[in-house]
Amino acid sequence: MTTHTPQPEVLRYTAFSSSPDGGNPAGVVLDADALDDGDMLAIAAGLGYSESAFLTAPPEGLGGPEGRTYGIRYFSPRAEVPFCGHATVATAVALAERTGPGEMVFATQAGIVPVEVTEKDGTVRATLTSVEPHITEISDADLAEALAALGWPAVDLDPAFPPRIAFAGARHLVLAAATRARLADLSYDFARLEALMHRLDLTTLQLVWRESATAFHVRDPFPVGGIVEDPATGAAAAAFGAYARELGLVPEDSVLALYQGEDLGRPGRLTVTLRAGDPRVRVGGAGTRIG
Repeated sequence: MTTHTPQPEVLRYTAFSSSPDGGNPAGVVLDADALDDGDMLAIAAGLGYSESAFLTAPPEGLGGPEGRTYGIRYFSPRAEVPFCGHATVATAVALAERTGPGEMVFATQAGIVPVEVTEKDGTVRATLTSVEPHITEISDADLAEALAALGWPAVDLDPAFPPRIAFAGARHLVLAAATRARLADLSYDFARLEALMHRLDLTTLQLVWRESATAFHVRDPFPVGGIVEDPATGAAAAAFGAYARELGLVPEDSVLALYQGEDLGRPGRLTVTLRAGDPRVRVGGAGTRIG
């Protein structure tokens, strides 16, 4: 930042946990209008979190409650990303602590994302509604390369969950492990996976293991962001909800619990809500300030 640009206040919040030690931390700048791309990237890189969020003035014509509409941009330590679920939740919680709970509307590069914030017994929760999702197939060659980079034999995949690329604001490759032990054993070729993800325009891999009809454990390698693993990934949770519904793995009306971060020592819980007749996916969780 130039010497003429005031140093912005950089807040630190975690999403998908009510404890500062759980969930996924994000940097939050509530007034980034004076910052340029380089400034935002430098702040994100300095924090080292998987993503940080920067609020700007809302675009012309953005609908929503008066005074509660915003532009928002997201940066990993390496680059800007079009959408980030956990940083959206963290930002909404930070705003709610200042302006009260209720509806907010964010204009992201991926589209318009409404967020509903509630507060009960001191816990603040934010639920975002994704842009309209879609699912595409992955070629056999690209799947083989992904598995090779992960060091996962194909026999370790759950045959009930076909590999797909799912989008709900960002692209994620969904792969399902046959066992919890397979999911827990994550040691991958960072450079090899990063190269494949850049070629396929993937944000993370959404690695899942099904514990029950509505409960899943998930992990998200994020080498394209310069991070080995994302602790709790709202955008991937939305993409997974759309994937599971489209493939008939869950009912059209469902509430799913995704547990993430346990293998990193930062446990979090993401609630994924699917509604019949609405293709969008709702992802919610608690959030709190760090420090």
